[in-house]
Amino acid sequence: MTNLTRRQSLALMGGVMAAPLIPAPAFAGTTMKVGALRFTSHSASFVAFERGYFADEGLDVEFEFFQAAQPMAVAIASGDVDYAVTAISGGLVSLAQKGAAKVIGGALSEEDGIDGQKILASNAAFEAGLTDPSKLGGKSFGMTQAGSSFHYMGAQIAAKEGVGLKFKPLNKVGAIIGALKSGQIDAWSIVPHIAKGLAGAGAVKIIGNVSDYIPNYQVTTVFTSAKNAAEERGRTEAFLRAFSRGADDFNAALVDKSAGDAAAMEMVNLIHKYVYADRPIEKAEKSIRNGAMRINAGAALNKASVMDQLNWFKSEGMVKDSITYEVLVDDSYVKTIS
Repeated sequence: MTNLTRRQSLALMGGVMAAPLIPAPAFAGTTMKVGALRFTSHSASFVAFERGYFADEGLDVEFEFFQAAQPMAVAIASGDVDYAVTAISGGLVSLAQKGAAKVIGGALSEEDGIDGQKILASNAAFEAGLTDPSKLGGKSFGMTQAGSSFHYMGAQIAAKEGVGLKFKPLNKVGAIIGALKSGQIDAWSIVPHIAKGLAGAGAVKIIGNVSDYIPNYQVTTVFTSAKNAAEERGRTEAFLRAFSRGADDFNAALVDKSAGDAAAMEMVNLIHKYVYADRPIEKAEKSIRNGAMRINAGAALNKASVMDQLNWFKSEGMVKDSITYEVLVDDSYVKTIS
């Protein structure tokens, strides 16, 4: 006697007996940990979880939240986290060189026509004349750690302006925010949901756009352990499929705004479970909408941007010159763009 799953039985009762039976997900019961920050830019994972896209692939996902990129890379390498989304850091590149991590896709991107990351000045620095990025010379610039995305962004801005910056490592995003608000550092760059919220509250001033200095910047990537990339292809593809569905929903609701007002509000409410959850939705909504930058369809990866970042790490002596794009990236999973 043939045993049917509940889904298959319902399909038969619905009059679709001619259609092939739907098998159970290949990875049913597979538990995995996904690393994330409590940023709107990480919403593809949140949507995939809340709307059952991970479950559709048989993946039982648990989130592990971090406050900086480099600790997330270490967690991937140690096996404490299976997949993660964050910016390329010197630590991630070094772990890739040791055969412990691989970038497998792209996530958040700067894109022409979409309001992106902002360059901020403390109120004290602004009042003292830091009114645009050309005046950053000699100023202090916040970052989590040396080799973080904040370090990379600040260096690119300073190089194009022909000025020098004093970088100040503060380990956590929250600590950087506190230092900027109190005037302990002069400047920083960050995603729009944080930047606009701080500026709107009068705590800082916006003095420029990161996209003016780093166009088409691949801000965050999807990565995993080298072992997963090489030996768990089916599971990795399943993760990327679910993640990509989440990105599509996010882009339609809040970036392209093609899904309608009701869908946009539904998306805001979904994200609010993870981002600004300590605030009432009435206060969180504007900041969540302000963070709506493009998450690449299909987790496509901007190879040119990744190469630019890798070359900068090499030029600063943070990683070995011998590290190639292929050492850092396994781009067999997604389409590459430039």
